[in-house]
Amino acid sequence: MHFNCILSSILFSLQDSVEDSHRIPPSPVVHVRGLCDAVVEADLVEALDKFGNICYVMMMPFKRQALVEFDSVESAERCVSCGTREAVYVAEQQAFFNFSTSQRITRPTNADDPSSGNKVLLLSIQNPLYPITTDVLYTVCNPVGNVLRIVIFKRNGIQAMVEYPDCSVDDAQKAKLALNGADIYAGCCTLKIEYARPSRLNVIRNDNTSWDYTKPFLLHRERGKGRQRQAILGEHPSNGYGPHCPLLPLPANSRNRRSSEEVQERISYPLLLHKTAPPSSSSFLGQSISSSVAMVSGLHPAKMNCSRIFNLFCLYGNVEKVKFMKSIPGTALVEMGDEYAVDRAVTHLNGIKVFGKKLNVCVSKQQAVIPSQVFELGDSSCSYQDFGLTRNNRFSSSQSSRNIIQPPATVLHFYNAPPNLSQHQLQKLCTEHSIPAFSKFKVFDAKPSSKTLSGLLEFDSKTEAVEALTVLNHHQIRTPNSSNPFTLKLCFSTSSHL
Repeated sequence: MHFNCILSSILFSLQDSVEDSHRIPPSPVVHVRGLCDAVVEADLVEALDKFGNICYVMMMPFKRQALVEFDSVESAERCVSCGTREAVYVAEQQAFFNFSTSQRITRPTNADDPSSGNKVLLLSIQNPLYPITTDVLYTVCNPVGNVLRIVIFKRNGIQAMVEYPDCSVDDAQKAKLALNGADIYAGCCTLKIEYARPSRLNVIRNDNTSWDYTKPFLLHRERGKGRQRQAILGEHPSNGYGPHCPLLPLPANSRNRRSSEEVQERISYPLLLHKTAPPSSSSFLGQSISSSVAMVSGLHPAKMNCSRIFNLFCLYGNVEKVKFMKSIPGTALVEMGDEYAVDRAVTHLNGIKVFGKKLNVCVSKQQAVIPSQVFELGDSSCSYQDFGLTRNNRFSSSQSSRNIIQPPATVLHFYNAPPNLSQHQLQKLCTEHSIPAFSKFKVFDAKPSSKTLSGLLEFDSKTEAVEALTVLNHHQIRTPNSSNPFTLKLCFSTSSHL
């Protein structure tokens, strides 16, 4: 196989000399795409070191991409060429390769030392189903070494920086090695860790989003109230609504322990059902916004309405209200059950394409959606809709345990369909609604007593699957033998293919 890759590389290089003069020129740095969520640096090194020595790897977790720097252009050419001619798998999933426009990956600290690290770590938290606070990250990171400062910020999802002491680069390296790819809670809140570029964090306030453990006086208290010190790891609400269950105990070296007072071994998050004002916090990265309202722009003016936004956003939390903004065409506000549902929506929906337009999903500065300036959308539906009482919200206490938070994928899981629903009927449904039809169809074996049907639908692309879900989720299907229609329910599947 190695010989074939070398031969392919030679042929590919010859073609490059006469084809497409605008092709990105060869570089020691290879841009890798199509990675699965669970990939860490070690997986890339294991899969790609057959092409040559790897100097450095930089992960881009929210994009499912990475940059890999080889020690020579020849090694990078072997990687790109081989990946073009045959499937190359990283962590059992096919990856795709092309040359980067950079000749070298920028290191976090000393650029002359490829092996250099940093005492500040950049943590990206994927699938943040539960609250991520300074308490949570302190409890996770401090057992490895003495944490000095933590800053949490929200851009494309939830990220944080954790600083160890100047003399403790080794502690940062150990923390990266021990925690990279791990779940804070089972099946969610997955940590992807890189070395950060700043060598020191600037914290001006101690609260849920930033904390300087060397300066306890930065604690700000509201008049008449002490800071609530309840949220660490201990217990947590199930999907933000359900019953509590115990998790990790408070570590012995936690900053919340006092020698003169008793502290509970297990500490729980406050119930998310009781909304509180977001903490006023800032850091060197600017103001951190916390709200239960998401702002969505880039919506197709003729094909998106309140119901279709609900169909997409309800996969990540209860949707209370949706309102299109008359002053900004193609933009809507989505009020969700809590701020963590908004975080999940931002993490998984920001940047996806729906009906040929790229969505921009971010946290809104507004704290609630008010039904003002109601008007008629392009499809004659109302610009405002209240979903607070709909039974299609999936994060109630009775249904929350069934939810699996998944990013958009090419495979959809359908359920609650009529028991006699056929593949032909589903294909016809796609045609009637002018959406691409699925390419593969699979029905799950049902119990004899089952009154509904479930299965999987695979589409040719993630975009097609997203559009199908946006249109057909909660579509009502009537059958001759039933007085009540069946509400077809869709979600993204954990299966990558059928």
